[in-house]
Amino acid sequence: MPSYDYPFNERIRTLLRIEDLFLKALHHLNGDSEYNHHCALISIFQILDVIDRAELKADLLQELDRQKIMMRNLRGNPSISEPLLNELISEIETTAIELRSNASKLGQCLRDNEWLMSIKQRTTIPGGVCEFDLPSYHFWLGLGSERRSSDLNNWLTPLKPVNVAVRIILHILRGSSATSRLIAHGGVYQEMLGGVKPAQMVRIEVADDLNCFPEVSANKYAINIRFNSLEVSQRPRSCDFDVPFVLTLCNL
Repeated sequence: MPSYDYPFNERIRTLLRIEDLFLKALHHLNGDSEYNHHCALISIFQILDVIDRAELKADLLQELDRQKIMMRNLRGNPSISEPLLNELISEIETTAIELRSNASKLGQCLRDNEWLMSIKQRTTIPGGVCEFDLPSYHFWLGLGSERRSSDLNNWLTPLKPVNVAVRIILHILRGSSATSRLIAHGGVYQEMLGGVKPAQMVRIEVADDLNCFPEVSANKYAINIRFNSLEVSQRPRSCDFDVPFVLTLCNL
């Protein structure tokens, strides 16, 4: 069942972008071809651009510390597995220590690598990393998959605590949610949102056999969903039939 996440604020939007880029980087890193490793490096460069916010590290640490306190308060709850809870708390503590152990800006060791930055600068130009533009990069791509994998792992390692922190926070966000089975009549659904604890993200799931996808306009006060069908030769069209879907409102 396809799912679509829609963030209500810039902080969650940034976390979702980081999650997406790490998934792509790790996927291509596990490949063997030079094209896989080129895509992995491009994803690493994009991660650097997204995390180039001075407050991101502080935001991650603050949220990890807050979640650690909340998880500790759940100890003794009979409806929660104590071993799984302790494992999550331990992972939060380890990740926070790793983030704090590096006093420099996130990804600074990669920004200090002049060769990598010369490649990154060219990636903004369409076709800018051709062999005649960057012969040293072309040489690196021809060194063999083991050498390329080793280098990529070395470049990605300083960023892995960020990946783990984002994964933990989004895992808790998606798990701390209220789920409803609803119907969008004529492909349209609207709902006013309220409550003491406003939602920070909405997740929409649609059955595989339905040829449609949601477009969402939402904030912490209201959500508007319009389901569209896709024909690749023209613009998406609004669905004119009732669409059953699962709506999950997520908050931390």
